[in-house]
Amino acid sequence: MFCAHPELALLSAPHEVTSLRHLSPIKELKKKLRLEALGRRDALAAEYRIEASMWIADFGLASLSMDPGTNVSGFWPIRSEVDLRPLLFDLRESGARLCLPVIIDKRTILFRELVRGAPMVETGFGTVGPPEDAAVLDPSFMLVPLAAFDERGHRIGYGAGYYDRAIARLQEIGVNPRLIGAAFDCQQVEIVPDEPHDMPLDAILTESGLRSFG
Repeated sequence: MFCAHPELALLSAPHEVTSLRHLSPIKELKKKLRLEALGRRDALAAEYRIEASMWIADFGLASLSMDPGTNVSGFWPIRSEVDLRPLLFDLRESGARLCLPVIIDKRTILFRELVRGAPMVETGFGTVGPPEDAAVLDPSFMLVPLAAFDERGHRIGYGAGYYDRAIARLQEIGVNPRLIGAAFDCQQVEIVPDEPHDMPLDAILTESGLRSFG
């Protein structure tokens, strides 16, 4: 099965998953919270995930304000993830330029433009995305995948750190993207043990609506 974004691809690769006994206490706790949250997400009925994804599209279209031509990154769903495609297509109809992450190497992702009718190709490590001749965009608005989140806006990803590094790279060139996590309510945890390199979210979009963080 192809993964639609890179961090989940590495989570699904057994040789990339570090056993708990080799992790620091913070990373141990993050891994525990990650697996528990993903277990709750996996337990959602398929019908509920479809309906919740439509609610998310409705809330997102009503709540996310951006200028026409804004570069917006999203992700294609895999396994039990929220399906952002209805929202992404609505945003495109409203004038957004869409892009998806592609793996360049084991540490780097770039965002290639998703153009109507363009093929999706294999982009390494089991992922698919726009082809090599697609334009590379610097998103100023990012819909971010995650395994778990807390009420402060801290996020647990899938363990590879691709998004944290990509956001840091954008900030280095003067782009400060608005970071919107996309998930189901059941993925919320009491508290995420954050580390200095972690990039907190500006808001979280779930089937309950859009919640902004201070």
